[in-house]
Amino acid sequence: MKPKVATAGGGEKGRSVDPSLPRFKCQECHRALVVVGVESFPDRLPAHTNSGMHASSVQGSIMGASRMDSSYVVLSKQNRSQGPGIPPRPPTAAAARHVEPNQSTRAIEGSYIMLPPAAASIYKTSASEGGGAHLPPPSPNSTSPSPGNNSGFHSSVTVLKRAFEIASSQTQVEQPLCLECMRVLSDKMDKEIEDVNTDIKAYDVCLQRLEQESYNILSETDFNKEKQKIEEEEKKLKAAIEEAEKQYSEVTSEMKKLETKSKEFEELEERYWHEFNSFQFQLTSHQEERDAVLAKIEVSQVHLELLKRTNVLNDAFYISHDGVIGTINNFRLGRLPNVQVEWDEINAAWGQAALLLHTMAQYFPKFKYRIKIHPMGSYPRVTDINNNTYELFGPVNLFWSTRFDKAMTWFLTCLQEFAEFAINLDKENNVPFDKSLKLPYKIDGDKVGSYTIFLSFNKLENWTKALKYMLCNLKWVLYWFIGNTSFAAPSASLYLAQSPK
Repeated sequence: MKPKVATAGGGEKGRSVDPSLPRFKCQECHRALVVVGVESFPDRLPAHTNSGMHASSVQGSIMGASRMDSSYVVLSKQNRSQGPGIPPRPPTAAAARHVEPNQSTRAIEGSYIMLPPAAASIYKTSASEGGGAHLPPPSPNSTSPSPGNNSGFHSSVTVLKRAFEIASSQTQVEQPLCLECMRVLSDKMDKEIEDVNTDIKAYDVCLQRLEQESYNILSETDFNKEKQKIEEEEKKLKAAIEEAEKQYSEVTSEMKKLETKSKEFEELEERYWHEFNSFQFQLTSHQEERDAVLAKIEVSQVHLELLKRTNVLNDAFYISHDGVIGTINNFRLGRLPNVQVEWDEINAAWGQAALLLHTMAQYFPKFKYRIKIHPMGSYPRVTDINNNTYELFGPVNLFWSTRFDKAMTWFLTCLQEFAEFAINLDKENNVPFDKSLKLPYKIDGDKVGSYTIFLSFNKLENWTKALKYMLCNLKWVLYWFIGNTSFAAPSASLYLAQSPK
């Protein structure tokens, strides 16, 4: 506990405190305890305390009934009658109530620091030993201590500090304390004393009860018998302990075996779960593979059904039209004055038509294939019943194209014969008349409908229309062929490429 320099005034209004004086704090509430000079206080103290004693009091900064904010340790500067180092004594009640007439009407609430004998012993050293501190009287006109006074005053403060340290070590409570904290500590100690007295009374009651009880003193014979009995009992207990230790060893051994088996079972269980997880993973993988295979089978079946319904010949020989001009596989067959189709394209269209008719004619062995079609790409040829071969490709002269005209006529005749064969086959198979084959355009010699297929001395418009009608009849024969053979029926509706005559 180190003193601090005071920075504020004392308890009475208008009183100034020397900054050089040490300042203490209460060790509980930490309020300031300031050491100040007492020029006027010795007169207010009782007579037996004024005669050479060091008076120690705690003055509140707020007088009367107000709450005390800080306390001041007041030391007397005159120590004449008593020897140095004598500890202060608390004033009597009468002295505490003594107030000089010239003092303020407000009462001064004071508290005095009480030191235990061990702490007070430091004041009992003789003056010759130099243990005491003599405080010379202050100068009448002086408001602050002189250098000489400072030496004695600080010696007293050092003694007070040492007293606080000894009091703290003896009471186990940090010193100094203000009045309010001292009261709280006193109440606490009174409560502890009351508890200790209660315990003492309880111990006294128990001691009295024990003293009133009577004891039976055994004889030596009885004592030996009792001793022998206890020894036998001890032997039995030792045997029981040995048996228990033996059983404990057996149980411990059995526990170790069980722990070993438990570890083996745990390892087996862990291995089982690993294998189970592996099997579960494999099962999941196989199920996924099975599902994938089933999905592929389902897709393949759908694809197969789609392929069964697919018209291969219709896809291979797509017959349509481009305005007035008929087309097969997007090759135009015919030409107009304002649409000059190249002969290479016309030859390719004739080659596709010859290949289609030749394929259908060869499929039926019963068909009398008298007129032979020779599909040779863009250079097809036709052989008549007399084994005369004609070229079914151009270019040819518009005014002299006899061989080309004959080749087209024989092709048209072959198509008519195959259509008649199909109609007869429907009759043999008892196909209803409304479902039997009917050509949309009648074929009569070199004419289809009302247009001749000859190119010589013919208009390009009429020749082109005749070729378009021929392709339309060929498409009807193609759909009949698909419906009466192993080929599946076409999925799309029948489209007839017809144009007005």
